[in-house]
Amino acid sequence: MRRVPRHWRVYAVLVGCLLATGAHAAGAVVTSEKARFRVVTVVDGLEHPWGLAFLPDGRMLVTERPGRLRIVENGRLNPQAVGGLPPIAAQGQGGLLDVAVHPDFQRNRWIYFSYSARGQGGLGTEVARGRLTGYRLEEVQVLFRALPKSHGGRHFGSRLLFGPGGYLYITLGDRGTRKRAQDLADHAGSIIRLYDDGRVPADNPFVNRTGTRPEIFTYGNRNVQGIALVPGTGRIWAHEHGPQGGDEVNIVRGGTNYGWPVITYGRNYVTGTRIGEGTSKAEMAQPVLYWTPSIAPSGMTFYAGDRFPNWKGNLFVGALKFRLLVRLEVRDDRIVREERLLEGELGRIRDVRSGPDGYLYLLTDESNGIIARIEPVDG
Repeated sequence: MRRVPRHWRVYAVLVGCLLATGAHAAGAVVTSEKARFRVVTVVDGLEHPWGLAFLPDGRMLVTERPGRLRIVENGRLNPQAVGGLPPIAAQGQGGLLDVAVHPDFQRNRWIYFSYSARGQGGLGTEVARGRLTGYRLEEVQVLFRALPKSHGGRHFGSRLLFGPGGYLYITLGDRGTRKRAQDLADHAGSIIRLYDDGRVPADNPFVNRTGTRPEIFTYGNRNVQGIALVPGTGRIWAHEHGPQGGDEVNIVRGGTNYGWPVITYGRNYVTGTRIGEGTSKAEMAQPVLYWTPSIAPSGMTFYAGDRFPNWKGNLFVGALKFRLLVRLEVRDDRIVREERLLEGELGRIRDVRSGPDGYLYLLTDESNGIIARIEPVDG
């Protein structure tokens, strides 16, 4: 049974659909609550793709978790991987993860990417940037290292978002050690805010506090794998994995403690026993939405295109566990309706993006992963 906050009600509609059978081949029409669409495979043959970004010239960048950055151009996957990346430790859930394009890319050519890397103490999330020149990154600079590094292959985060004012937001996980998310001297279990060159903004909430990491913007986060800007506003939303239940959607506010592991709607794996002190506590934020059982959310975007007028401003979230796409209607910072799409049809949906062409794009985290495009059907 899925539990939701009492102040709103969710209507879920399970919609069947199909996977397009070849590159650029149209699938059957899906009739959902507010749109008719088909799913088209743009490219396949990707090895566990994780992040997707769009270049101003129409090309796409896509990461493969084993450590390759690829370019899709003219509807085809270029067989040549982008060179110049630093050493990447592809272990467990780690590897080459998200990718983002600088808002002023046409002038500066900066590409940003997150990845897991080895160092003193084990593994940790790092973020670097490089100038894209042909099929190579030049002038590569490491901008951020999550410290301390630790052993184990879980909960690296790690989405990237350029927000209002050009700030770079980096999402992290607790690395599988719960208590780290409440420790402000530890980057794990937080969202980071930096300038685009890696400098720490002077107005970050913990800059002047002794014994804290000044890069931290929020904390008490378990494993954030989705972050998105509300179109036309300065508001940022994020979601994070819960354990056995308790996946959360939150509004990102600087200095906020989101509670993990002190409060959660999730339960311990296997035993189902309670975690922490309950589901609420003073000075710890409540989620806008939570899912029980867990859907294992990954990737999220607010739809900002014109091809689906009835989806304008809706929040879309990919899901790994139930292999589906969730559409959420948002009103006054509340979720007022939920629709579940494509359940079990595409595979593990790792990323969701609103493309500059007005289509929705999805990545499937499979050994033969795909980039899929959702296209409207008239009538």
